[in-house]
Order: sequence, then C-alpha cells, then structure tokens
Amino acid sequence: MHNTKPILMRAFTALAIVATTAAALTGCSAPTTKAVAVASHDSFIIPDNLINQFKAETGFYLAGGAKLGDAGTLTNKLVLTKKVPVADVVFGIDNTFAGVATANGIIDGELVPIDYADVCFNYDKQWFATKGITPPSSWRQLTEPQYKGLTVLENPATSSTGLAFLFSTIAALGEDGWPGWWANLKANGVKVAAGWEDAYYIDFSGSSGHGAYPIVLSYSSSPADEIGDDGLSRTASINSECFRQIEYAGVLKNAKNPEGARAFIKFMQSKDFQSALPEANYVYPIVKGIKLPEAWARFAKPADSFVDVSKLDFDANRKAWQKKWADIMAG
Repeated sequence: MHNTKPILMRAFTALAIVATTAAALTGCSAPTTKAVAVASHDSFIIPDNLINQFKAETGFYLAGGAKLGDAGTLTNKLVLTKKVPVADVVFGIDNTFAGVATANGIIDGELVPIDYADVCFNYDKQWFATKGITPPSSWRQLTEPQYKGLTVLENPATSSTGLAFLFSTIAALGEDGWPGWWANLKANGVKVAAGWEDAYYIDFSGSSGHGAYPIVLSYSSSPADEIGDDGLSRTASINSECFRQIEYAGVLKNAKNPEGARAFIKFMQSKDFQSALPEANYVYPIVKGIKLPEAWARFAKPADSFVDVSKLDFDANRKAWQKKWADIMAG
C-alpha cells in the first residue's frame, strides 16, 4: 500500500535492523531464538507498545529483517531472495502484486489481508479558494485547461499508488481510451514523482512540504493528517472512482522461524494492533468493528465509488502497460 501509502510522522520507533546469526552458525534450519524478522515496505510503522505487547503475549520478539522500498520493490526483492529469505514474515505486498508473490512461490501458505486504503486524488482547499477556481470532482477532469500544471502523481513503475491509478484508468477508459487520456494529462503539465512520500510531502501544496502542486494522488484518509488549529482539514479527497488497495502479510517460504512468523500475523489481526493502524500507518483496519479515531469519521471517509478492475489481469499485463505508459510520458 498506500504504500504503497500515507504515514503519520510521530515518535514511534521503527523496527530495528538487527542480524540474527544463531541459526546460520549452528547450520540448523529450526529457529534457535525467539526472534522474528519482518520484511516490509518503507512506510510500515509499529508503535513501541505493540512491539512490547507482542513479546509479552507470545514469547517471540521482533528483530532483523528490512524495509525494502515500495510494495512492488518489496515483492520483487523477496522473489530474488526466496531461497534464502531476508526475513521470516512479510508485510506490505498489496493486491497489485499479490499475484507475483503467489506465482513465484515466496509465501508459505496464503497471504492474509491486514488493512486497506483507498487510492484517490486529494486537493488543497485553501489554494483553490484563494485562486477562485472550482476544484475537480473527478480525476477525469484533470486534463481540462483550468487544471493545467496543478497535478502531481506517482510513477506506476516505481510506486504501488501510481500503479493502482494506472490500473484504474485502464479499467475505466478501456484499452483504446487510456493512452490518449494519459497523453492529454501529460500535455496538461502533470508532474510525475518517484513515490508517494515525494509527491505528498514535497510536491503537494496542502501538506508539510508546501509544494507547487495543489492536486496529488494520495488516499481518502490523507485529509485526516492535515487538520489545522481550527479543527478542520486543509485538504479534501475526491472520493469517486478510486482504487481499493489491500495490504497482506505472509510467512516467507524457507523462513528460519515460521512459527514466530505465524504468531506475528495472528497478532496483526488482533483488536489492539488493528486499532493502531489508522494513526500509525494511515490505513483502515481490515477487521470489522474496529473503532476509528474521531478525526477519521469526519475527514477520512472511505471512497464513495471504485473503478471495477476485476476484469484486468494485472500479472499478465503489468509490464506491457508500464512500458506503454512510459512511452507515452517520454513522447
């Protein structure tokens, strides 16, 4: 995910990158410690209290692993290292790359859904009010003259957020229609950033970077992170024709500690862990009935409608669509 996805900049301690060498020294495939190594995308954050709670409840503790980039980069690196995995458990493979993980046999068992987020465009309310321009109500309008040079989005070759939107345009506009729409968007001055963090925190005018672009491809939950002193969000989400991004966890095949990995996945499905997801990672909990923070009820509502991408074969066409997109944007 997001995302693969939005993060809350708070004083949480990220997972320590500590090498666990006991099993290698003994030459034994069974775990010799209770350490559980986690591989994730760069934005994954676990609050300290949950790290400690996991250890107290299960006897296992988190140590080792790595943050391996965006969801796509994460998945591809795990494919390359599947014979000697860098961790016991993975979190952050999303529904745009789940097929890659399955086809390459990197997961022991099944991928387990943990959270979801809705990929939607956001806009800077104050910018549009000051300029006297009506903000867009649909991403389809972003090729219109009044929005020239106002939009930043993520590269679908390097960002799962960008890839989710590319899939949305293909499904919504059809094989014959999406290339022309993207060509028009390019002609209308769109900026392409490498990833979500650059697009949102550097280029977007409505966030901390105070960039030059008042429209950004982000998530429906992002406005809850932009609440001012008046208690109102400075941004809004265009909640129509979005893409629902689901993030998964899974035990890595050939893991040194599969038992600990399964314990961690079970812990991720617990009420305490799920309740922390909105504020720690700015995603929605997958478990139903979890109470959301008050600000989310007002400013982080899920999307109203989605593009139906069910007929797209992501895995068969991903590389061809990415190449075609790159050719359009380079032309």
